[in-house]
Amino acid sequence: MATPDRYGLIGHPVAHSKSPAIHGAFAAQTGQNLTYEHILAPLDGFVATMQIFIEQGGKGLNVTLPFKLEAHALADTLTARARMAGAVNTLKMADGQILGDNTDGVGLVTDIESNAGVTLSGKRVLLLGAGGAARGAILPILNARPTSLTLVNRSPDKANALASEFSAFGPIDASAFTALQGVFDVVINATSASLGNELPPVPAHVFGTTTLAYDMMYGNEPTVFLQFAKQQGAKTRDGFGMLIEQAAESFFVWRGVRPDTQKAFPELRASAT
Repeated sequence: MATPDRYGLIGHPVAHSKSPAIHGAFAAQTGQNLTYEHILAPLDGFVATMQIFIEQGGKGLNVTLPFKLEAHALADTLTARARMAGAVNTLKMADGQILGDNTDGVGLVTDIESNAGVTLSGKRVLLLGAGGAARGAILPILNARPTSLTLVNRSPDKANALASEFSAFGPIDASAFTALQGVFDVVINATSASLGNELPPVPAHVFGTTTLAYDMMYGNEPTVFLQFAKQQGAKTRDGFGMLIEQAAESFFVWRGVRPDTQKAFPELRASAT
C-alpha cells in the first residue's frame, strides 16, 4: 500500500482538538489514504515548524490559534475569502507553492443553512464581535444574500471600520449594542465571551421565537449566550457543526473530495461529549 499523505493541525495549544478524529472519519468514509495529526509549534516557531513539515513531505495543514495571521503572511497565494478574512486556517502544499485559504466562514454558513435549515437569503442577521472570528464570517454571510448584516461590538469604532471595509460586498452596517432595534432572524455570537462563561451585552429584544441564536463556541453544556437566547424563546445552535463543516471544506481543498458530513456528524458529536 502506498505511503499515506500527511496532514495535520498546527497550533499552540493543540492537543485538545477534535480535528484528527474528524479528518480520520472523513478519510475512512471517502477512501482517502492519509494521516492527520496534532502538531504543537512553539509560540515563536511557527515558520520553522512549517518548514520541517514541508521538508518531510507534508501536503496540508489546518491552522489554529495563535498562528492564523502568520499563516496568512506565509502563503504564496491566497483565496479571495482568505484575503478578505485577513487570516488563514487551511494551507495546501503543491508544486512548491503554499496556498492559503479560510474555511471558517463557509463552514458557519453551511452549518446554518444545510444543518440547521435556516436560509440566510432575505434575513436580518446580527453578528456579535469584530475580531478574527467575525471578520472571517462576513464575506460568506454576505454571499448568502441576507437583507442586512449588522455588526455590533464593545468597541463601536472597530465594527464601523469592518462594515466600511466590506460595504462593497453587500448590505452591511454597524451599531452599538444599546442602539439595536427590532428582532433579528439570526444572531451569531463571534465574540470570545463564551470562553470566559460571560454574556455579551446583547439586549433581549433582538431575539424572537423564530430567531436562530448561534454561538461559534461549543461545549458539553450550552453557553451562557445560548442559555440567555433560549430564555427569550429563540432556537439555539452551538458551533460544533461549524467545526465539522469547516473541516469538510478543508478536506475538499486538499483532496478534491467532499465528505458527507451528515453521516459523520452523529458519531463525531457523541465522541466530543
